[in-house]
Amino acid sequence: MNLQPAKRPQGRILLTARWLVGHRDGRHRLYENGEIVFEDGAVVFVGHRFPGEVARRIDYGEALIGPGFVDCDALSDLDTTILGFDNQPAWKKGRVWPRSYLEAGPYEMYSREELAFQKKHAFATLIRNGITTALPIASLFYRAWGETAEEFEDAAEAAAALGLRAYLGPAYRTGNQLVEADGTITTHYDEERGLAELDAAIDFARRHDGAAGGLIRAMFAPDRIETSTAELLRRTAAAARELDVPVRLHCCQSKIEYDLVLAQHGMSPPEWLKSLGFLDERCLLPHGTVVSGSRLVERPGRDLEIIRDAGAAIVHCPLVSGRHGGAIDHFARYRAMGLKIAMGTDTSPPDMVMNLQVGLILARTMAGSAAAVRCEDYYDAATIGGADALRRPDLGRLQPGARADIVVFDLDRPHSGQVIDPIQTMLLTGHGRDVSTVVIDGRFVMEERVIPGIDEAADNARAQKQFEGLMSRYPQRTLGHPPVSEIFSSSYPIERSEGSA
Repeated sequence: MNLQPAKRPQGRILLTARWLVGHRDGRHRLYENGEIVFEDGAVVFVGHRFPGEVARRIDYGEALIGPGFVDCDALSDLDTTILGFDNQPAWKKGRVWPRSYLEAGPYEMYSREELAFQKKHAFATLIRNGITTALPIASLFYRAWGETAEEFEDAAEAAAALGLRAYLGPAYRTGNQLVEADGTITTHYDEERGLAELDAAIDFARRHDGAAGGLIRAMFAPDRIETSTAELLRRTAAAARELDVPVRLHCCQSKIEYDLVLAQHGMSPPEWLKSLGFLDERCLLPHGTVVSGSRLVERPGRDLEIIRDAGAAIVHCPLVSGRHGGAIDHFARYRAMGLKIAMGTDTSPPDMVMNLQVGLILARTMAGSAAAVRCEDYYDAATIGGADALRRPDLGRLQPGARADIVVFDLDRPHSGQVIDPIQTMLLTGHGRDVSTVVIDGRFVMEERVIPGIDEAADNARAQKQFEGLMSRYPQRTLGHPPVSEIFSSSYPIERSEGSA
């Protein structure tokens, strides 16, 4: 297995553009016609009129140079959540296993080769959207149970080859949601299997943390709180503390999850995690939308205060939450409480710019005020917020000594209109497609939207074919096993030409 990224360019590289987001005295600041210089993977200068010699100088013109985005819930497969966009409820549409599927024996719906392709394809897409640090997330709905260390060997190789900074670890679980014939949702447990998967994840972490010259780091990824037993969570927390690596657990993201945990343990999800000694500053908790005091929870409690006091971080994924009618209530309130807030995309496309735009709109709507949150608050969350949640002061900011993770965002695309301020313009009219160049750890991993060794058109075609193959197998794991046409609706009646599929 080759975990050696490409060699960095020799000598000092100077980048300049109309705008540069530098970092000084603990906060971002804008440098008009600023310069950034890096060498051997680290930033050595940010400001104006660098006094030293450089090996290469690149002027990006009417563009914004900024720190790479940190995505703490980054999609690493073909996104099945989009199939629920207009197809609800989830338990009727193959998003929860029916008992008949469990009893028939769940199986892997993708081969190792297909899984490896999906990760490489997803990692390239993250880079195209300016994401330089990623904590991958994938669906377990189409898996026999959890993810495997074997497939993450392939993921590590893909990340290293592309030059992506990634925190990797296979997702595991001791339980799985089931829907009974009458529509009741319960949980099936297989603790022995889940604990064996945890042992494999610990072994993977020991072998890979710090690989590829530090680009590959380890993480623990118990899948969801409602599919975890107490023993799994206790052992996960102990392993994370021993190895000092992040642990991500989806928590407080749905009413079904909240009610299941409450019914099984007599406590809310954060209360239960606190009782287990699980929560600390290593914990990342997507999505934080269903908590005490929110519109879906009548029970009083201190859920957010528990998360804050433990030093854990909420991973805010506004686009995927908003698609399904959810939102945190609200960004400004969470921030004022002192909660750590990182950002995640958790869907396709992994357009962080779109997530920031949707998040800003939802935050102002939930707060009832346009003054509640500003563009820079969300930009901070996507850069500094994620880096701080990972306890990485060398990421998410461009200052001397930080890693050279840099994104060039074009401001002169036809749709951009007039630039009033580069960050405000990004959150008004920008797209992930406006990212033109990406540097990670001092390596140019994308220039002029070209990633070496990647055929975007061919990969997109292959991804679509695999996705359609997965859709064709949905009836096997959908309640009542209806045909595909009943699971996935069409916006309008379809008229096909004679002989077409």
